[in-house]
Amino acid sequence: MNATSAAEPEPVSPEAFRGLMAEFPTGVAVVTTRDADGRPWGMTCSSLCSVSTSPPTLLLCLRSESPTLAALLESGAFAVNLLHGGARQVGELFSSGDADRFDRLPWAVGEGGPHLSRHTHAIADCRVDRTVDGGTHLVVFGRVFGVTTTDGHLPLLYGRRQYGSWTGAQAAATPSPDRRALG
Repeated sequence: MNATSAAEPEPVSPEAFRGLMAEFPTGVAVVTTRDADGRPWGMTCSSLCSVSTSPPTLLLCLRSESPTLAALLESGAFAVNLLHGGARQVGELFSSGDADRFDRLPWAVGEGGPHLSRHTHAIADCRVDRTVDGGTHLVVFGRVFGVTTTDGHLPLLYGRRQYGSWTGAQAAATPSPDRRALG
């Protein structure tokens, strides 16, 4: 650094950063996979975004010490279950760490990972394309090879450390996606 450049500013505290991100409402997903023995694993994830449509790629950020992440990397495949507005308890269950979470709700074997169809409005089946170290989390890029959508359900949202969903009036004012573009 030369004498005329400013000193590098100190980063904000982890608490301040969490507070900032709490102000950014997002959809709620449960990422699921199965390990080599076929045992299901899953965790609630709100760090999810699209990357590219060609090839169809999304990314998610999972806690580095997560057993779900370990199983996902072992299997090389996963499902992203986008929860509908009535599935708050499922989001809470999969963020709780309860060992018996898959015994407490119906699920089906999917191509990427377990599908929680009764509690979702959309599911993406993915293969791990690559990963990037993100500090406390690992950024996982997934190639989407299957999409399932269900009409009639609004998404579950999370922001300001609470769950919510769109109201019917908000949904009516929101343009519907072109279903042909999804798959």
